[in-house]
Amino acid sequence: MLNRFGCTALAALFVLGACAHEAKTPLAETQATTETYSVRLFDKTLGQLVATTEGDTVKVAYEYRNNGRGPTLAETIKLGADGLPVSWTIDGATTFGNEIHEKFALEGGVASWTDTTGSSTAAMTEPTIYVPQNASPYTLAVYAKALLMDDDRALPAWPAGSLSMLPLDTVRLDGAGGPVEAFAYALIGNDTDPTYFLIDGEGDLVALMSPRFVIVREGYEAADDQLQEMATRLSSQRLETIQAETAHRYDAPLAITNVRLFDPKAKAMTALSTVIVEKGLIKSVAAGKADTRGAYVVDGQGGSLIPGLAEMHGHMGEDGALKNIAAGVTLMRDMGNDNAVLSELITKIEAGKLAGPRVVRLGFIEGKSPFNSNNGILVSSEAEAVAAVDWYADQGTYPQIKIYNSITPAWVPAMVARAKARGLRVSGHIPAFTNADAMIEAGYDEITHINQLMLGWVLAPEEDTRTLLRLTALQRLPNVDLDRDQVKRTLDLMAQKGVAIDPTFAIHEALLLSRNGELQAGMADYVANMPVAVQRQAKEAWSAIGSPEEDAAYKGAFDQMTGTIRRMKDRGIFILFGTDLGGALTLHRELELYQKAGFTPPEILARATFEAADYMGLGSELGSIEPGKKADFFLVPGNPVEDLKAIKTIRLVSKGDTVYFPSEIYPHFGIKPFTDIPVVAPPATE
Repeated sequence: MLNRFGCTALAALFVLGACAHEAKTPLAETQATTETYSVRLFDKTLGQLVATTEGDTVKVAYEYRNNGRGPTLAETIKLGADGLPVSWTIDGATTFGNEIHEKFALEGGVASWTDTTGSSTAAMTEPTIYVPQNASPYTLAVYAKALLMDDDRALPAWPAGSLSMLPLDTVRLDGAGGPVEAFAYALIGNDTDPTYFLIDGEGDLVALMSPRFVIVREGYEAADDQLQEMATRLSSQRLETIQAETAHRYDAPLAITNVRLFDPKAKAMTALSTVIVEKGLIKSVAAGKADTRGAYVVDGQGGSLIPGLAEMHGHMGEDGALKNIAAGVTLMRDMGNDNAVLSELITKIEAGKLAGPRVVRLGFIEGKSPFNSNNGILVSSEAEAVAAVDWYADQGTYPQIKIYNSITPAWVPAMVARAKARGLRVSGHIPAFTNADAMIEAGYDEITHINQLMLGWVLAPEEDTRTLLRLTALQRLPNVDLDRDQVKRTLDLMAQKGVAIDPTFAIHEALLLSRNGELQAGMADYVANMPVAVQRQAKEAWSAIGSPEEDAAYKGAFDQMTGTIRRMKDRGIFILFGTDLGGALTLHRELELYQKAGFTPPEILARATFEAADYMGLGSELGSIEPGKKADFFLVPGNPVEDLKAIKTIRLVSKGDTVYFPSEIYPHFGIKPFTDIPVVAPPATE
C-alpha cells in the first residue's frame, strides 16, 4: 500500500504559473493523450498504470500482481481550472480483494466524499485538495501540479491534514523517449512516511520510487536500479537525521532505578530494583537501591522494565526498523526480503547510522510460476532449489531457510536433506498442491501462518493456494470439527516431531474480522494518535465480504483459528509470535491476541522475549535482564503481568549502548506521543 501524499516545490523550475489558485482560463479542448507507466518490483515488470487525459478529465487504469495478488483500480478525475480535483471516482479492489467504490465531488463550494469510513461533507473556505483513501499512484501527478500552483506549495487536505512538497534533488534518466531531466520530491502529508517521486520540467509524473518498488514512465524501465538507489539514499538521509536527533549514548554508565523487572524464566515481576548499564551491557541488577554515583540516572517511578520484544515474522525496511525500536522491539526475525537490500540495512543498523532491531534472517526460496513472490532466490528445478540452500548456508548468516508457495512439493525432501546437512533449520508455507502433514513428514521444523496449516483440512488436492484462494477458502473452516481425526493427526504429528508454528495471529484478525466502516479492534488502542490516513485505514476491510453468509463464515474462521492455537498450546507445540504486518505497534496486538488462546500475560511476555531469543540460539546474550547480557529492554509505567496492555505505553527503549525515547521519535512520523519523556539526571559524585 502506498503512502498518502503531500509536497513543497520550487515554481521557478516549472512553467506552471506562480499565482495562488487564481481563476484560470478553462482548459482548452485537446486531443486525448495517454501516459503509460511500468510497475517494477525486483527487476521485473508486474503491471501497468495507464492515464488518459482529455480536456479536464483523466481516466486511470492501474493493476499489478505479485505473489498472486495485487490491486486493480479504475479512476476518473475531473480537474478544475485551478488544478484541484472537482470530482473523483475510484472503483476496483484492494490487494486482498476488498471492493473499492470511492467518490468525491466539489459543487457550490461544498465538498462531499464517500469511502469505507462512510460519507462526509465540508465547506470549502480556502483552496483544499482531496486525498483519496484508496487511489493509484497517479495521485502524485494530481497533487504535484496542484501544489506547484500554490504560493507556499502546501495545501490543506480533506478529510483532514495537509499536503506539502519538499524538493530534494535532480536526476537525469535515459530511455526510449530520450534523456529526461527530472526533479525529486518527498510528498509529505497525512500518513506516517513520505513518498519519493520524480516529475519533469512540465510537472508531469516520471516515477514513484522506493528501495524495492518503482513505477516509472514506459521506456525508462532500465532506470529501475538507479531509482531504487536514489530512493534508498533519500530515505536513509532522512532516517539518519532522525537517528542523530533521537539516539542517546552516554559517556558514563546508565542506572535505571525504582523499577520492577520482568523475569521471563520465573514468569514474574521482581521487587523494586536498580539496573546499571555500561558500554551496552548490563553491569548489575540489584534489589532495592544501589550505588549510582558516576552514572546517569533514570527514576523508573515504580514502573516495569521489560526485556526487548522479538518480532518473529518481519520483512524489515528502513522506516519500519525505527518504528519497531520505538515500540520496544529490539530483535526481529526477517522471513524473506531482497537479500542485498536487507544486507545494506543491517550494515547501517550495526554501524549506528540507522536505528533498528537486531536481525536474524531467513533464506527465502521460491519457485518460478505465474504467481511467485519475488523475494530471496527464485528457482525452477530441484537442482536449483538445492543450490539455493547451499548458497544460504555458505553465507554463514542464515540459520534457517523458508520455503514458499510455488516450490514444487516433490523438491522439498531434497531441500530439507541439504538444509539439515548444512546445519540449517527449515520453515515455510505449505506449497501449492500439498498439505501440512506431507511437509511435516518431509522434515519441516516450523510452519509459517496458521491458515497454511488449516487449509489442508478443507482443500481438494487440485486447488491452487498461490492465489487469493488461500484467504477465501478460509470460509470453509467453520465446518471443520477441530476434534476430528484429521485435525488430531496434524497436531499430533507436530507435537511428536517437535514442529513449531508461526501463526501470525494479528494479520488473520485483520483479514477475517475487519469490516468497512468499523474500527479494527487491533488498532483501537492507538489509532487516535495516528495520522488521518491511518485512521481511515483502521475502518477499512481487507477482504471482500459479499454477503451476510460470508461475513459469518470469516468470523467463524477466526474462531476456528483461535481454537486450533489453543489445542496446539495444550499439546506443547512451540508457538512463535510474529505479525507479518511490520511489527512495532502491531506486535503489541499480536501478543494481546494470544490471551484468547489460553496464554497468560506472563507466558506471553516470556515467549516474546527470552524464549524467542533462545529459539534462535541467542538466549545466552538476549531476552532477559541479567548481568553480562546486552542491554535490550524497555520501560513502561504500568505492570504488563497484571494487564498486558501496559506494554503499549513506552517511556524508554534501550538497545545495547543506545537509548531512545519514543516520544521523541513519534512526531517525526506524524504520531502523537503516548507518554512523557523521563528525566535523565547527570552523574553525581557524592
